[in-house]
Amino acid sequence: MSHYCDIAPGHYLHGPYHDKEYGFPVLEDSVLFERLILEINQAGLSWLTILKKRKTINEAYNKFNIDEVASYEEVDMKRLLSDPGVIRNRLKISAAIYNAKQIKIIQNKHNSFLNWLYIHHPKTKNEWVNIFKDTFHFTGGEITNEFLMSIGFLPGAHQKNCPIFDVIYKLNPAWKYI
Repeated sequence: MSHYCDIAPGHYLHGPYHDKEYGFPVLEDSVLFERLILEINQAGLSWLTILKKRKTINEAYNKFNIDEVASYEEVDMKRLLSDPGVIRNRLKISAAIYNAKQIKIIQNKHNSFLNWLYIHHPKTKNEWVNIFKDTFHFTGGEITNEFLMSIGFLPGAHQKNCPIFDVIYKLNPAWKYI
């Protein structure tokens, strides 16, 4: 079974994501929301498909402005369902809107989505999955795991022999306790 570190380096889309984003800590709620929605959209598809559509997905979802996405109505649902630049799946689009509303609730209670994540950190993968299932839509085990690895909350984004591993490990010293 190949690992992302085996296929990503040197690839025109995978490479930059692997080397500069995947597993690195994320501090902005809009970027956290983007990563969550991209992971949800990836379900059943290749990550390359998502990376190819990332720019148009970003534009279609108002640069992942949580307030704007949370206010989407049926007209926005129809717009997204007819947009070839996004993943046109009603359940995934509905989850994006619902999850934006949930993040707004989290922000009101904890000042930010990031703070909420830190309140629960560190947790095991299974503990995180339960928290996410209770809070968000379309967040099963694989989506939750990939989201948390992509933002540096769970180890595993990079193999130990990957040059990025040491960079990430220094940014996430709590990994040694997980």
